[in-house]
Amino acid sequence: MAKAEYELRSYGRAVGVAASGALMFAAFLGSVIAVLIEFKPASVYLWTVLLQTSKLVTASETAAWRLKWFALPLAASILWSGRRLMGSIRRSQDRFGGLSLARAGFTTSAIVTISIAALIGVTIPERLRQRQYAIDAAVNARGYTLHRALLQYRELKGGYPTDLKELGDKSILPDQDGSIAEALNHVDATSYQPTATLASTKVKPVVPRGGALRDAPTTTNADSPGLSFTNYKLRLPSEHRLFSSDDDFVMEDGLIKKASALSPPAVSSHSGGR
Repeated sequence: MAKAEYELRSYGRAVGVAASGALMFAAFLGSVIAVLIEFKPASVYLWTVLLQTSKLVTASETAAWRLKWFALPLAASILWSGRRLMGSIRRSQDRFGGLSLARAGFTTSAIVTISIAALIGVTIPERLRQRQYAIDAAVNARGYTLHRALLQYRELKGGYPTDLKELGDKSILPDQDGSIAEALNHVDATSYQPTATLASTKVKPVVPRGGALRDAPTTTNADSPGLSFTNYKLRLPSEHRLFSSDDDFVMEDGLIKKASALSPPAVSSHSGGR
């Protein structure tokens, strides 16, 4: 069969590249509009919201973050296949047409991909901060749970326990919801340091009447009451449970502070003299 003198060029490859770019743009735009509708359910206000740059950027960031695991791999495959198709069109322009159309579709795909990647990159620091806030809030919640349990123990026993594990004894402190046990699982019991504040008292020695001051025995009241802990310090480990890390929190008598914010003890130097 004789070959035709003139063959019509095929535009299928160019249309495929252009359609891929158009679909990517439409999918991302639809995701942004869906987020805007979530922010503002009333559709009558949609166009008003679209004109507000701050809300539009926020919606775009949210949409990009939601699409990150699906859009980026798909965009990479579309860009790779689109480049190969454009190369085949460029090499065989006598057989394939629509190079400018393919370039427009490929450019659209690249712009959408770069936009999604940039929006994801912009939101990462803020999302990391929000994650850290959530972690800090969880650590504080466990700390306040233990502080409440310590106060209950002090009301029952007259002082803080010598060992933090005593809080897990349900015969002493009931724990219906298991919050105390859960908080104890996230702390190192050896970091618990109870202390007692003792009042300084002076007892006047009793001297027998008529006795010599040098030889007379003196008596003092040697009876001391049982030691009762009135203060405590507890280290709340970080999310990685790395003890003595700067990310830890330190709770002292119910006051929680960041370990890195605590000032190190001052080192005093004494010069000896003869």
